[in-house]
Amino acid sequence: MNKAVRPVGMRDYFGYAMGDFGCNMSFALTTNYMMLFFTQYIGVSLQDWAWIIIVGKIWDAINDPLIGGLVDRVRLSQKSKFTPWITIGGLMLVICTTLTFLPLAGMSYGLKVAYCLIAYCVWSVAYTTANVPYGAMHSAITDDPGKRTNLSTFRSIGAGLAQGPLMLLPLLIYDENDDIKGDTMVWIALVCSVIGFIGFMLVRTLVTERVQVVEQKEKFNYGTTIKAFIKNKPLLALCFLSVINIVCFMSMTSVNQIIFQSYFHNTELLTIANYVSYLPMIIVMPLVGIITKKIGKRGFLLAVNLIGSVAGVIMLLLPLEPAASSSMIIWMVGLMFVFLSNAGFGIIVWAMVVDCIDYGYEKTGIKEEGSTYAIYSFFRKFAQGIGSSFSALALAACGYVEDLGAAQTAETALNIKNMYLLVMTVGVIASFLVLFFFYNIKEKKQVEEKVA
Repeated sequence: MNKAVRPVGMRDYFGYAMGDFGCNMSFALTTNYMMLFFTQYIGVSLQDWAWIIIVGKIWDAINDPLIGGLVDRVRLSQKSKFTPWITIGGLMLVICTTLTFLPLAGMSYGLKVAYCLIAYCVWSVAYTTANVPYGAMHSAITDDPGKRTNLSTFRSIGAGLAQGPLMLLPLLIYDENDDIKGDTMVWIALVCSVIGFIGFMLVRTLVTERVQVVEQKEKFNYGTTIKAFIKNKPLLALCFLSVINIVCFMSMTSVNQIIFQSYFHNTELLTIANYVSYLPMIIVMPLVGIITKKIGKRGFLLAVNLIGSVAGVIMLLLPLEPAASSSMIIWMVGLMFVFLSNAGFGIIVWAMVVDCIDYGYEKTGIKEEGSTYAIYSFFRKFAQGIGSSFSALALAACGYVEDLGAAQTAETALNIKNMYLLVMTVGVIASFLVLFFFYNIKEKKQVEEKVA
């Protein structure tokens, strides 16, 4: 490490946080509202949405390792391996996020379906171009395990900061009948993506890459990267954890909005509910460094998953009358404890990815930050496709009719509420089991962190 370079500090932490802020200003908007926009406003059926998102995510997953390979082997600037790619991806996201939410409800049905698929596929390329180099940049900022954990924590802070303004969107998106106002979405998408681009520019300005990266001069060999990945057991476990987390939590975000639409009939409280769901992250973040030094990252996640499992089971057993004001309070408080699992994973997962990159380097002698991160991202994108399709099909199985919007039957609304809780509870329990039995970076990393 070059001693002339200033030490890692708050400038780097804040700058790195702004990268995930930039990513999530587009990603969270798309995840939370694209399905509702295309099914409730544009008029695409849930059945067509299910296959569209599967095809889109397959393409999304394919382009991840391709772009990761480009990042590892095509250096666009002598000053930085990663920031030029982040800048290009950020500009692409402004254009593609805005185009995704064009109010084209008057098109023929076939064109609606085609536009939905094409818009998502193009948007995914833009997102990958920004997100893969941003994630891989983590390992180039510092090689200190404790400071890498701090970077992961601040990355989660950046994602949380992006959720702040996005949580206010229900006040702008829903009308007095709790139905979505689709014609406003294009302007919201434009503003959100431009704000996100400012975040990417702060990464470029504030973050310093200190660790000399290994330049890969040989021709990109996808087979070699796959072999190295297969030998990386903790990374395999982490990929499985991410699949569970995305399918059972992230992909169900739109379902919670439908619950407030059709079960509680009160979208005005969605903003409050969204903020409450982030309280676990706000509470836990200042304590992560202390906790992980004592019990390790794995021990920390085991603890929060155990709490989330108990909370999920209790929530499933509690009767909640939709007309009672106390029911919404119980709902929000109960979900806060269930989301503790999701929050804990989100805070330290990126530090765990870097641990897995180092583990793979020790085992194989190959250190491809961009490619390894892209393989991990491949599984995340695969899970997003499965999760989005699963949530759509699960809603249909509950009796949900997209044309009715907030006017679902009482039985359907109850089914949706119970399905939502069941899926998340199963996810938390499954995460605990994967961590306990398969994630094998334990004492070694804990000892390194204590020495640091």
